Parts: sequence; structure tokens; C-alpha cells
Amino acid sequence: MSDETITLYQAIGGDETVRALTKRFYELMDTMPEAARCRAIHPPDLSKSESKFYDYLTGYLGGPPVYVEKYGHPMLRRRHFVAPIGPAERDEWLLCFRLAMEETIANPKLRDIIWRPVEQLALHMQNREENPS
Repeated sequence: MSDETITLYQAIGGDETVRALTKRFYELMDTMPEAARCRAIHPPDLSKSESKFYDYLTGYLGGPPVYVEKYGHPMLRRRHFVAPIGPAERDEWLLCFRLAMEETIANPKLRDIIWRPVEQLALHMQNREENPS
């Protein structure tokens, strides 16, 4: 019997799946009318955001700590404070993430394991209560 622990990163398929997840996430955000407010708080070119999110998710899911090696501690709330994140932006982000997971991570139990902390993180990232009228 092996003492080696399998990480979520390994369980979902490693680099290939994380790349597919981040790519699909940004495709959805960029094209879904239901994600327009979330998309609006991102730069016109999403390539840098996608790359950083890939780096972050790789380490977050138990893969190599590439984000920390490149940028230091994530400090996500502080790094995102420049973006007005209200309930609509938060929920639209979560919608894109959930749909991207459903399309790229085959195992529903693994999606559930990932979803709960991601949902809590999104709630933590919200930095305003209301969306402007």
C-alpha cells in the first residue's frame, strides 16, 4: 500500500485539465450575455488573466506552485480590490466557473470537492454590497 496522497490536481487530470478549465472559463465569460458584468471588470484582452488564473489554479489544486513562484503570495482579495465586485459580478464569475468545471472535469464528486471552497472564495472576493442601478 502506498502512502502517496493524490492531489485534486492529479485526480482531475493535471495540467491538461487545468488548462482546459481555465481556457473554457474565460471563453464562457467572454461570450455569455449572462456574464456581461463580470466580463466588464476584466481587461479587454483576457490572455494575461487566463494565464494568471491557470498559474493560481495549478497550485490551488495541489499542482506545482507556479503562481507563488512567479508573483509571490496570492493575496487575492487585495489584488482584486481595484475591481468593483458586487453580487452580480460574483455570481456571474461562479456561473462561468461551474459551467467550465462541468465541461472539463468528468467526475461530479471531484467537481463538488472543488466547488465548495471556490464558492467561499468568490464570496470573500466580493467588495461591495450592491450593484449600481
